[in-house]
Amino acid sequence: MASIDGSRPDKARQPTRVDPRGTLGDILWRHRAAERRPAPRAAAAPRAAADVGEIAVIQDDGSLVAPPNPFDLQATGLRFAPRAGGYDVSRIDASFQAAIGDPVSLQDDDSTSRTLAFAFTFYGVPQSTAFINSDGNITFGEEDRASTARSIGRLLSGPPRVGPFFADLDPSAGGAVYLRAASDAFTVTWCGVPVFDSPRRTTFQASLLPGGTIEMRFAPAPTWTAADGITAIAPGRSSAGLSPVDLSTTSAEAITGNAGAIGERFALRASLDLVALARQFYSTHADLFDQLVVWTDAVMTPEDAFAFEATVANDVAGIGLDLFDFSSQFNSAGRLSSLVQMDAVAKFPDDPAAKFLGENNTLSVIGQEVGHRRLAYLRFSDHNRESSDALLGRDSAHWSFFFDSDASVMEGNRIQDLGGGSFRTVAAVEQYSLLDRYAMGLVRDIDVPKMFYVESPVNVSNNAAADSPPRVGVTFSGTRRDVLISDVIEVMGARSPSADTSPKLHRQAFLFVVSSGRTADPAAIAKVDRFRLAWEPFYAQATGNRGRTDTRLQSGS
Repeated sequence: MASIDGSRPDKARQPTRVDPRGTLGDILWRHRAAERRPAPRAAAAPRAAADVGEIAVIQDDGSLVAPPNPFDLQATGLRFAPRAGGYDVSRIDASFQAAIGDPVSLQDDDSTSRTLAFAFTFYGVPQSTAFINSDGNITFGEEDRASTARSIGRLLSGPPRVGPFFADLDPSAGGAVYLRAASDAFTVTWCGVPVFDSPRRTTFQASLLPGGTIEMRFAPAPTWTAADGITAIAPGRSSAGLSPVDLSTTSAEAITGNAGAIGERFALRASLDLVALARQFYSTHADLFDQLVVWTDAVMTPEDAFAFEATVANDVAGIGLDLFDFSSQFNSAGRLSSLVQMDAVAKFPDDPAAKFLGENNTLSVIGQEVGHRRLAYLRFSDHNRESSDALLGRDSAHWSFFFDSDASVMEGNRIQDLGGGSFRTVAAVEQYSLLDRYAMGLVRDIDVPKMFYVESPVNVSNNAAADSPPRVGVTFSGTRRDVLISDVIEVMGARSPSADTSPKLHRQAFLFVVSSGRTADPAAIAKVDRFRLAWEPFYAQATGNRGRTDTRLQSGS
């Protein structure tokens, strides 16, 4: 893999999107956790949004932004004991099991499996095989090599999981993972394993015991360095949510009788409660908007995200997303389908057209995050008539570097076929391709021309890979494979509703959140408005004038 500058990929500096249910699960969990926090003493009454022109300025009264939650389980041991289909949690001695076994070879985002030597039941289901994953967790039923955000949503919707520290860890960069698989315990120890592309290191141990008990132990400081992550167990394939608890307060008295996922999320940064924000916004604004685009006066995205989108409802079939609707939880009566957290406005240059994030400028970053409401999840029937995801790259939610995406803001590149199996990238992040516009409901299937991707690329300059961000001037060789829209429809089904009946107007509201204790900065609000004004014509151009967006707060159109 390669980053924007050709070095190792910097996962924290990419516009980011993960599975919509994963992102949404994290958002809903943060909101539920916030609701469980005691109200701040002498908290001010909620303040209404104050519109400054076409920007909704919302002052945090202490209910919108959760403070950082640094990891505080150093030199701690935890026991999860099965009970009535769920688990009790209690504190135990923090001393690691002395026999840690043999090294297990794991790369970044990697997994390996081993057979359990004893009967082990997890959430009432017998398990015979455990998958040891790089990212500080053990799963059952299937491995987890995904490079997407290590979120609450992924914890819940993924396979059954024991996560002593579910985080973006990279054993290939240092430390070691050890396994002792014996008849009395299955113990995995992550020893000095670094956080991806970071000097931070983690040391912890998880033991599966006969009968279903799980023990976790965490090394004392300074062998543990602060990082974002989740300590939890989860039954998997569930939308029931995580019961948020403060594991550091667990004493000899157990947290008892929990039948679902249970654990704690740790974060170095403050986080924005998008559910509470949307509810506050809708208390003073009509339910007119398809999407809320949120800017802040401080950094509030997770470490592994520059900006992100969360789909809260989808009523379109044939684009690779399930049909679902959680809009009511955000106080929308079905109109709201997506939220975009662009994050701190200070991260972006004053000129919205200035290139600053690889090939991206501010407008193309907005375009990508806005586009994730419908894009990019399409698979197709390949030349062997088998379902293929070869068009997809990073997180399976962006186009592959080696897909001629016609310089889509959803990544990929415009690729020039030089003949003789040679290719060169010549443009990036300029527009929504005709394939994008089809998925957006702006053009018909017959309007989408033949496309191509390059199979088995070799001699790739700048060490680019399928999940690399776009870059102009990269050369490579490989086999050209043409793709027709009929190949996409063969796998995904036809888009429904079709372009004939899909709306062509996209209503958006731009919000600016002011942190508690601060006052709104007029220059920052003016900057957000400058982005908004530049975004409307960019969107029209990017859709070939097939679509338009209205970002006015009071427009009735």
